[in-house]
Amino acid sequence: MVEEFKKFALRGNVVDLAVGVIIGAAFGAIVTSAVQDLFMPVIGAITGGLDFSNYYIPLSGKVQTGLSYAEAKKQGAVLGYGQFITVALNFLIVAFVLFLVIRAMNRLQHAEEKKPEPVAELPADVKLLGEIRDILAAKPKV
Repeated sequence: MVEEFKKFALRGNVVDLAVGVIIGAAFGAIVTSAVQDLFMPVIGAITGGLDFSNYYIPLSGKVQTGLSYAEAKKQGAVLGYGQFITVALNFLIVAFVLFLVIRAMNRLQHAEEKKPEPVAELPADVKLLGEIRDILAAKPKV
């Protein structure tokens, strides 16, 4: 059973998948930071200083108005639609970047497929026959 597990775990597809998951998690952290630290502040500045992450609707009478989303969650149930907007934007950015990466990879694959095959060297007898043909064609006709 241990040997069977080793065979499974070290199979190329499993290792590729593990690498993909790890890189995906790191990429997700980068995109999350880009959304929260770069894009959302710019969008907030364009919309008059609004911070989407603090948009919520209190679902409980215990929640005071004017609190940050994190503080409001501590007081009771809240519907955090601002967080949803941020996460949805995060997803759209990740999906778009992945689309661009896959598109570039497909173009590279198609470019490699379209490369012309090298012309094979003609055999010596075919070359000789071609030379004889050219000599006979060059002779004046009688």
